[in-house]
Amino acid sequence: MKHIIELIVQLLTSWGLPANVATNLSITILFIGLTILIYIIDLILKKIIRATFTKIAHKSKTDFDDIMLANRVPSSMAQIVPFILTYKLIPNLFYDFEKLQGFIEKTILVVGIALTIWGLRNILNSIKIYLKTLNFLKDKPVDSYIQVFMIFVWLTGVFATVAIVSGISFLEFIAGLGTISAIIILIFRDTILGFVASIQVSINDMVRIGDWISFEKFGADGDVIEINLATVKVQNFDNTITTIPTYALISDSFKNWRGMDESKGRRIKRSLNIRMESIKNLTQADIIKISKIQLISEYILNRSKDINTYNETHAVDKSLLINGRNLTNIGVFRKYMETFIEQHSAINKEMMIMVRQLQPSAQGLPIEIYAFSSDKRWANYEFIIADIFDHMIASVNDFDLEISETPVFTSLKK
Repeated sequence: MKHIIELIVQLLTSWGLPANVATNLSITILFIGLTILIYIIDLILKKIIRATFTKIAHKSKTDFDDIMLANRVPSSMAQIVPFILTYKLIPNLFYDFEKLQGFIEKTILVVGIALTIWGLRNILNSIKIYLKTLNFLKDKPVDSYIQVFMIFVWLTGVFATVAIVSGISFLEFIAGLGTISAIIILIFRDTILGFVASIQVSINDMVRIGDWISFEKFGADGDVIEINLATVKVQNFDNTITTIPTYALISDSFKNWRGMDESKGRRIKRSLNIRMESIKNLTQADIIKISKIQLISEYILNRSKDINTYNETHAVDKSLLINGRNLTNIGVFRKYMETFIEQHSAINKEMMIMVRQLQPSAQGLPIEIYAFSSDKRWANYEFIIADIFDHMIASVNDFDLEISETPVFTSLKK
């Protein structure tokens, strides 16, 4: 490069230009010429490498090369040769200006680090997108692992840049970081916690992308749409997005509904309060009336025979209804609802079906329906519950029972 400059200087001085002007002009001409040449080489290499990748992508069965094309990986690879040429040729133009030459070398190296980071980012993004297309990794926190590598790339790039600018060797600079390790740990506390949490979440299979989770502390109730190093994004059922720190998944309690999704049914667990004053033993007239209800007519007939046999065997005085054994309207009602649910087409018959009493309270006697719907979709699930309780509420009066309601007192001002 020095000889080329001297030849141009000789030519320019022979034309009558002063030596210093000829020197500066020759450097300028070579700088512009090399810049144009390197730019042309960059364009040619980009076209060649991209065309090669395109041909390979069309012939290959995998989508990885298509993803690399979309993320401009070939363009990043094409910049390697132009960068080497720039680093080897451009600084040598300024061999007579040591400080300027050193500054240009450092600048080119810093730009090279930036290009390297950008290229690695494109490659890591391609890997991330490809891994997400694999069935066995679709519900795994791939973003978290890629982010760890990206953080390492960025840190290495920043440290290398500082080392180049300061004139310290990279290894000496890394060794000097030991003295400020506590500050580094403090700065990257959330990142470190998130990384550890991501590993634990993945290993223990606590949360997957697509899981329905409920996290009361953060007001989240919806599907997990993203798990990365620092946060977990949950799309709530009202389409709002709740962001949860990843480490909160291992430090706090939350509910994951995946078990329900993977089971054969969705649980129905709801109760209706019955007014306790309306509960009574059934008289013979009541039994005749209720026995007309087809779902439980056979049950009432058989149960009445058993009770009558018992009372006759033990010579029970039935002049007083409370004596001996009796059917109650609440007991018959529970049996009716149990039979009704067992015959309901939307209830999973292979799972538990139960109609039970809960602890009485000031609000009445709760009669709870415990069963599982075959359809787990939310809208259909709510429809099934409403259908059951519509019938339950409408049937109460047929058993001379009353629903317990909190009285509402109103005052009218005249």
